[in-house]
Amino acid sequence: MKSLIRVRMSAHDAHYGGGLVDGAKMLQLFGDVATELLIINDGDEGLFVAYDSVEFLAPVYAGDFIEATGTITNVGSSSRKMTFEARKVIAPRADISDSAADVLEEPIVVCRASGTCVVPKKNQRRPL
Repeated sequence: MKSLIRVRMSAHDAHYGGGLVDGAKMLQLFGDVATELLIINDGDEGLFVAYDSVEFLAPVYAGDFIEATGTITNVGSSSRKMTFEARKVIAPRADISDSAADVLEEPIVVCRASGTCVVPKKNQRRPL
């Protein structure tokens, strides 16, 4: 089972000089992906318990389009292990004009993570 969301990073998301977006924004996207996966799998939003690993691999800037994906890799009685990846798929081209952008020929992986979510048994509404 897989989930995908695509979001444009705005000037509001930029936290540092040069329009750099805080890495925590990628974790927020992964949280949204995890929620969707749990709803699809269990009919409940569940709770994110912990990240096992997080790797920030490339910078993200205001104007970038980020595609975040997640996959449930292991299903326990109430735990759900997941992996996540965020890729930059469109980047602005301010060197051309204020509104220019390019679809990247090869998406750039900007973040990877893995973690565990829990859906209490009493909240599970879908058979495993």
